[in-house]
Amino acid sequence: MKKLTAALILVTALMVSVQVARTNGNPPPKTSPQQASTPPNTANQEQNIQEYIALLRSDVRQQKAEMMGAVMQLSAEEAAKFWPIYSEYDAELSKLNDLRVANIEEYGRTYSQMTDAKADELIQNAMAYEKQRSELLAKYYGRVKQALGAVTAARFVQVEHQLLLIIDLQIASSLPIVGQGS
Repeated sequence: MKKLTAALILVTALMVSVQVARTNGNPPPKTSPQQASTPPNTANQEQNIQEYIALLRSDVRQQKAEMMGAVMQLSAEEAAKFWPIYSEYDAELSKLNDLRVANIEEYGRTYSQMTDAKADELIQNAMAYEKQRSELLAKYYGRVKQALGAVTAARFVQVEHQLLLIIDLQIASSLPIVGQGS
């Protein structure tokens, strides 16, 4: 449990460093209550969306795999069974993330002219992605369970879920809220 906590702290620190690097080390500008109610400009929205896409396609996947390895604590025999399964999972997740990226890009293109129909479409796509990602994780839980047992498979799911939540939080914090300024 201590290693998991340490690994999650490390990933969180990594995500914070990505955020700091995105802002070139400068803190966000202070805003007055009046400024806070003004719509964010389109250039900043587009930059946030592009940074999100870069985050999804960056070496975060490699760092996530390294965290997984540190927390899983697999013997050489277990690792020989686990990593090929994890590689297949990661490849499928990467393809699934392409759907998410396309949805985010569409959000960026239509943000300033958002309609009820487009908002519904985007949210339905986002929820479908979440469902597919959950189903993918369940599929690979079964594969890891069959190869290494339920305890190891449960550890895989716990760690993967926690890492995905950290990444999701980083991504969500970069996207403008729909309807604010549209």
